[in-house]
Amino acid sequence: MPAKIVSLNQYRKAKKKAEKERQAASNRERFGRTKDEKRRDADAASRTDRDLDGKRLGDDSVDDGKS
Repeated sequence: MPAKIVSLNQYRKAKKKAEKERQAASNRERFGRTKDEKRRDADAASRTDRDLDGKRLGDDSVDDGKS
Protein backbone atom coordinates (compact mmCIF):
# COMPACT_ATOMS: atom_id res chain seq x y z
CA MET A 1 0.00 0.00 0.00
CA PRO A 2 1.55 3.34 -1.03
CA ALA A 3 1.99 6.13 1.50
CA LYS A 4 -0.46 9.01 1.42
CA ILE A 5 1.12 12.17 0.05
CA VAL A 6 0.50 15.17 2.29
CA SER A 7 1.21 18.78 1.41
CA LEU A 8 2.96 20.26 4.41
CA ASN A 9 2.20 23.78 3.17
CA GLN A 10 -1.55 23.07 3.25
CA TYR A 11 -1.17 21.50 6.70
CA ARG A 12 0.65 24.60 8.01
CA LYS A 13 -1.95 26.93 6.53
CA ALA A 14 -4.80 24.93 8.08
CA LYS A 15 -3.03 24.90 11.45
CA LYS A 16 -2.43 28.67 11.30
CA LYS A 17 -6.06 29.31 10.32
CA ALA A 18 -7.33 27.18 13.21
CA GLU A 19 -5.06 29.06 15.65
CA LYS A 20 -6.35 32.42 14.38
CA GLU A 21 -9.94 31.24 14.83
CA ARG A 22 -9.19 30.15 18.42
CA GLN A 23 -7.63 33.57 19.10
CA ALA A 24 -10.61 35.37 17.54
CA ALA A 25 -13.03 33.37 19.67
CA SER A 26 -11.01 34.24 22.77
CA ASN A 27 -11.03 37.95 21.84
CA ARG A 28 -14.79 37.91 21.20
CA GLU A 29 -15.30 36.41 24.62
CA ARG A 30 -13.00 38.89 26.36
CA PHE A 31 -13.80 42.13 24.53
CA GLY A 32 -17.08 41.66 22.70
CA ARG A 33 -20.03 43.62 24.00
CA THR A 34 -23.51 44.06 22.64
CA LYS A 35 -24.88 47.41 21.51
CA ASP A 36 -27.15 47.44 24.54
CA GLU A 37 -24.20 46.98 26.90
CA LYS A 38 -22.26 49.79 25.20
CA ARG A 39 -25.31 52.10 25.34
CA ARG A 40 -25.91 51.29 29.01
CA ASP A 41 -22.27 52.08 29.86
CA ALA A 42 -22.37 55.35 27.89
CA ASP A 43 -25.60 56.37 29.67
CA ALA A 44 -24.06 55.61 33.05
CA ALA A 45 -20.96 57.66 32.21
CA SER A 46 -23.00 60.66 31.07
CA ARG A 47 -25.23 60.38 34.14
CA THR A 48 -22.13 60.38 36.35
CA ASP A 49 -20.77 63.46 34.57
CA ARG A 50 -24.07 65.30 35.02
CA ASP A 51 -24.20 64.36 38.70
CA LEU A 52 -20.66 65.59 39.30
CA ASP A 53 -21.31 68.86 37.44
CA GLY A 54 -24.42 69.40 39.53
CA LYS A 55 -22.49 68.92 42.77
CA ARG A 56 -19.72 71.36 41.84
CA LEU A 57 -18.99 73.89 44.57
CA GLY A 58 -18.02 77.49 43.96
CA ASP A 59 -17.36 79.47 40.83
CA ASP A 60 -15.57 78.09 37.75
CA SER A 61 -13.58 81.29 37.26
CA VAL A 62 -11.54 81.02 40.45
CA ASP A 63 -8.53 83.33 40.47
CA ASP A 64 -5.52 81.74 42.19
CA GLY A 65 -3.62 85.05 42.39
CA LYS A 66 -0.72 83.97 40.14
CA SER A 67 -1.51 86.37 37.26
